[in-house]
Amino acid sequence: MDKKPLGTQGLKVSALGLGCMGMSEFYGQRNDASSIDTLHRALDLGVNFLDTADMYGPFTNETLVGKAIKGRRQDVVIATKFANVRNDKGEFLGVRGDPAYVKSCCEASLKRLGVDHIDLYYQHRVDLQVPIEDTVGAMADLVREGKVRYLGLSEAAAATVRRAHKVHPISALQTEYSLWSRDVEEDILPTTRDLGIGFVAYSPLGRGFLTGQIKRLEDLEENDYRRRSPRFMGENFQTNLHLVQAIQDLAQRKGCTSAQLAIAWVMAQGHDIVPIPGSKTLPHLEDNLKAMEVSLSPEELQHIDLLIPRGAAVGDRYAPQMMHTLNR
Repeated sequence: MDKKPLGTQGLKVSALGLGCMGMSEFYGQRNDASSIDTLHRALDLGVNFLDTADMYGPFTNETLVGKAIKGRRQDVVIATKFANVRNDKGEFLGVRGDPAYVKSCCEASLKRLGVDHIDLYYQHRVDLQVPIEDTVGAMADLVREGKVRYLGLSEAAAATVRRAHKVHPISALQTEYSLWSRDVEEDILPTTRDLGIGFVAYSPLGRGFLTGQIKRLEDLEENDYRRRSPRFMGENFQTNLHLVQAIQDLAQRKGCTSAQLAIAWVMAQGHDIVPIPGSKTLPHLEDNLKAMEVSLSPEELQHIDLLIPRGAAVGDRYAPQMMHTLNR
C-alpha cells in the first residue's frame, strides 16, 4: 500500500483509508467480531488510516477501533472527531465548538481509544455560535500538549478553512466526495490546494449506492438510516439508479467492479485526495482495495464526466435537519 502526504505538515497515510462508522451504527446491524477481523485485515494489507468519531455508536465506535488496534498502535494513523453532540439515547443535540467542549471531548476520545495521542483530530461540524478561531485555538492547545498531532475540519466552508488555517495549520479537510457528490469541486478543493491542505473523501461509494448492490429500498435493513436519506427515497431512488447503471456498464468494460471504478475515479481527481470507503466485512474491504489496481485514462475520465456530470444525482445528501450543518 502506497503512502501519501496528507497536507504539508508531515502527516503521511495509506493511499486508501477505512471509514469505521458503519461498523457501529447507521448501516444496519453491527457485528463487532466481524468488524475487528476487518480492521485487522486492513492493517495487514497496509491500510493504516482509520477514521472514526466520538458520536458514532454513539460513543462505541472509538472503543471498537481501540480494541482492534491494541498492540498495533505503531501501525495506525487514528483520525477521530468531535462537535456533533449526542446523548446516550443517540439523540442529536446540536453542534459545539467551544474550547472547554473541545478539550473534554479529546480526553474522552483518548480514553475510549486507549491511546495517549490522536494523530488527526477533526472538528466534525462547524459551530456557528463559536468563532472558528476559538475552536481551532483550543485544538492547537491539544497539539502543544502532545495529545493531538495534526488538525482537521469536516464539512467546513472555504472561508472557514482559510480562517482556521491562519490560527494553526490544518492538515486535512474531510467532506463527502464521489461521482454523485461533487460540490467540493467548485471552491473547496481549490481552497485546500491553495493552502496545501489534504482532502479526505468520505462516502466515495455514495453510501453504497454506487456499488450497484442496492436495487430497491427493501434491500436495506429496517434500521438503516439510508431509508430516510433523500437520494434513496421515492422517485429519486429510481432516477439515481440510472447513474449506477452507467457506472456498472463502464466497470464491466474495464473488468472491475462498480465499487472499484467509483473509488478509482475519486483517487484520479488528485494526489492530495484520500478516499475512506467504509467496509464492515472482509469481502467488501478486499474488493474496495482492488481499486488501487484500476487506472483511468484522461479519455475515460472525460467520458465519465459526460455520463455523470456534476449535479447528476437527484436529492439532497442528507435529510433537511442535517443539511444546514454542511459547508459552514
